Parts: sequence; structure tokens; C-alpha cells
Amino acid sequence: MNRKRKVAALIGAGVAPLIAVSLPASSASAHGYVDSPQSRQAQCAAGVVECGDIKYEPQSVEGPKGLTSCSGDNGRFSELDDDGKGWKVNQVSSSQDFTWKITARHATSTWQYFVGGDKVAEFDDGGAQPGETVNHTVDFGGKSGNQKVLAVWNIADTPMAFYACIDVNIG
Repeated sequence: MNRKRKVAALIGAGVAPLIAVSLPASSASAHGYVDSPQSRQAQCAAGVVECGDIKYEPQSVEGPKGLTSCSGDNGRFSELDDDGKGWKVNQVSSSQDFTWKITARHATSTWQYFVGGDKVAEFDDGGAQPGETVNHTVDFGGKSGNQKVLAVWNIADTPMAFYACIDVNIG
């Protein structure tokens, strides 16, 4: 009986790698986006607004650091740059908590928040790896009314960043 177990274990060990490489690969779960208040890509993923490919990968809005577009200048996600698309506006106060949903935990240099081209907040992580969610409380610095917040996650060890736009009514 012991010999049969050893043979079965050897066969299993030999067959398992073949099975693993023959299975279809799942799509890479990459990166992160602002989940609350609902960013444009979160709205696409939830079906609040009709969108293209971003619906399936809201965490993938990546581009070089220093951009100011909602799409990260990625043509596949250009609908995120369309201010007239009917985005749901989130009602917020003069200070708001933002929650990032992280699907690939990259070492982080900074998290930045811009309103009307002005940086209203920056959080320095000094290269630390984030958890599955990251929360920041952002003070809008006296800004009010309908605004678009550009949230940026700057990766520490690459020239890339992740981008999210959140439509808000501050008041």
C-alpha cells in the first residue's frame, strides 16, 4: 500500500505542472483606482455610466507620471476624459475621505489630489507597499461647487502612475 501511494504522488507531481501550464491564463489583475467616492472608472465598472473597456479593468488607468488626464493618456480609456458623458456627481463636504482599491500593491512614492489644476493634498509613502485599500482625508482648501478631482498614485520604482477622476459637488 505504501508503494502505491509513492507512485501516485510521483505521477501527481509529474502531471500537475502540465495541467497548470495548459489551463487558460486569467487576465492580470493590475493596480488600483478610487472606489469611494465613486471615480469615473468605478462608475463604469458598476454600470452607472456606459463605457468601453474600462468597465472590465477599472484598475488599469496607468500612464507616465505628471499627466493631468483622467485616462492617463491611454487611448483605450479616452471616455474617462469626456466631461459631458453624464458622470454621477458625488456630494461631498469641504473635507472628504477617498478610498483606493488596490489590486497590485506597488511600492508608492506619493498620492496626490488636484482640483482645477491646483494640488490640494499630497501624501508621501516613502516607497512603502500599500494594503488592499488606502484611505486619505483630503481638505479641498476653500474650493466649492461642482469640481473634478484628479487623484494620482505615483509608483516608487517606475516612471508610472495610476490616475482616477472623481466628479464632486463640494458644499
